[in-house]
Amino acid sequence: MALSSVVVTMEKPNKFSLVEINGSDSTLLLEKQKAVSPKQFTWFLFLKANRVFACLSWLPMALKTTFLSVKKRIALSDVSDEEAKSRRLYRFIKVFLFISIFALVLEIFAHLKKWNLNMIQPWEVQGLFQWCYMTWLSFRVDYVAPLVLTMSKFCIVLFLIQSLDRLILCLGCFWIKYKNLKPRINGDAYDIEDGSSFPMVLVQIPMCNEREVFAQSIAAASQLDWPKDRILIQVLDDSDDGNLQLLIKDEVSLWREKGVNIIYRHRLIRTGYKAGNLKSAMACDYVKDYEFVAIFDADFQPNPDFLKQTVPHFKGDPELGLVQARWSFVNKDENLLTRLQNINLCFHFEVEQQVNGAFLNFFGFNGTAGVWRIKALEESGGWLERTTVEDMDIAVRAHLNGWKFIFLNDVKVLCELPESYEAYKKQQHRWHSGPMQLFRLCLPAIVTSKISVSKKANLIFLFFLLRKLILPFYSFTLFCIILPLTMFIPEAELPLWVICYIPIFMSFLNIIPALKSFPFLVPYLLFENTMSVTKFNAMISGLFQLGSAYEWVVTKKTGRSSESDLVALAERESKSLNEEKITRRHSESGLETLNKLKKQEEITPLKKRNRLYRKELVLAFLLLTAAARSLLSAHGVHFYFLLFQGLTFLVVGLDLIGEQIS
Repeated sequence: MALSSVVVTMEKPNKFSLVEINGSDSTLLLEKQKAVSPKQFTWFLFLKANRVFACLSWLPMALKTTFLSVKKRIALSDVSDEEAKSRRLYRFIKVFLFISIFALVLEIFAHLKKWNLNMIQPWEVQGLFQWCYMTWLSFRVDYVAPLVLTMSKFCIVLFLIQSLDRLILCLGCFWIKYKNLKPRINGDAYDIEDGSSFPMVLVQIPMCNEREVFAQSIAAASQLDWPKDRILIQVLDDSDDGNLQLLIKDEVSLWREKGVNIIYRHRLIRTGYKAGNLKSAMACDYVKDYEFVAIFDADFQPNPDFLKQTVPHFKGDPELGLVQARWSFVNKDENLLTRLQNINLCFHFEVEQQVNGAFLNFFGFNGTAGVWRIKALEESGGWLERTTVEDMDIAVRAHLNGWKFIFLNDVKVLCELPESYEAYKKQQHRWHSGPMQLFRLCLPAIVTSKISVSKKANLIFLFFLLRKLILPFYSFTLFCIILPLTMFIPEAELPLWVICYIPIFMSFLNIIPALKSFPFLVPYLLFENTMSVTKFNAMISGLFQLGSAYEWVVTKKTGRSSESDLVALAERESKSLNEEKITRRHSESGLETLNKLKKQEEITPLKKRNRLYRKELVLAFLLLTAAARSLLSAHGVHFYFLLFQGLTFLVVGLDLIGEQIS
């Protein structure tokens, strides 16, 4: 039988207490009687005070350390090459900064003098300085404010149109999820027992000085699950390093000895960059025997079943020209920069590519992780070297020729994100200058093509103008120029919903495909506004054919994700060598060659330094100046937005985001 009650004695410092628990309580929960003596309470307060003082003493040291590190960074950093080539925008922002600082000094002086100029009559003006300030206010109200107000209204309209487009894309994505709309394979699958039923597939791996990642891409392509006599892998090497060429040749020889149908091609003259490399490879005589071509950049690692998940979609659909897979990132949690990139690219694939593929059968080819029907490439003119976005170029021309595209959101290919801001900035410059080059070149062909009017309108107004031109234009103009300007021109002040509510709502929509990144919502919004400077500059250079529009810089890879794969690959190689007794007469071990190259790097280390980005730094001080002016007027949200946006520009301008180079 259960006892009706239990008496529990609990001993505390300086105190004893009795608790009685009735047997009728099924939970038998102990309700602790908390009794604290005055002595205990005093010690508790002393402990809290000690922690507060420790925190206060740590704060100056942290600020001092941060200041010294920033000072050292400025002393040792280099100005980026791109900054030196885009002086016009930098000079414009710098002049704007000087004017803003001068205006802030005037506003502070007027604030300290407690001038109420609205109540002063002209004959009551005291001194030349007060008269000049009243003249400026009158000129501002009559001439400057209307101009700024017109510009802000124009940018707000563009902002609303682009936000509506993004909202429609998100609704389309929700509809796809709700209806479970996915591309289906027409017809039966290929007969596994009959290898001749599989189509001939060409796999191309274009690369250029990809020392860190070439081994993993070749290994992944060599392990694709496809009949050996129905696949050919082309390693298209544009490297200018003789040692690296030998290393890649060695890797290719290793897989060839294992029975993989793989060849190595190297161009002596590297013209046309990636487009020229692919064009040269497609000119080989044996290509006519192949029906499809799969393209993977050097840092991409397809799963063995990639071809079996993509190529069957072409069966029974002769109008299908491209099957695009989604990217997945091995280093998305490496640092803050990769986390923010992951948010952007998840939205691009999950929403933009999927919705356009499902409802329009058209989207921009991502340049890798896709399978093309070779006939579609040939009928569309093949690879052209006229822009830095050869992938978007061939996609637009294929669309104008009537070919359809599908996007497979469930098929993911592993790749790597740029971990340094320098690499990411160069990548974004190429991605935003190239489309404007292409728009200039393709506009006559789009207008005169035989596709429907709706498809022409989609290409011109949505694909190019709205998403490639208007987005960087209003982002930079509205949030980096007009917003700080309105702090000195209160008559044209932007409403709260423009700088707060709609941007946060749009950022929330962007982050939905990567919900785990929700804590980075505000940093994502601030960083995207910061990147608008690079995107705007790239868009202008591409639209007006400036010198930087023709730059094609290979995105730097760290190879951080491939180290474990390389070790695992070496273990598999050693086992296969023991089992199959393969004798490699004309090549060394890949790991031995890699060790030699590492020793050479240790002997002659490359001097790498973080860079300073002047446009970002000048804009940081401009926004902080505007924040100070906003503080005088107690603008509230405007002040906080300008403050944190200015600090974000400062962090990026000092290259304190992403991979740090000592």
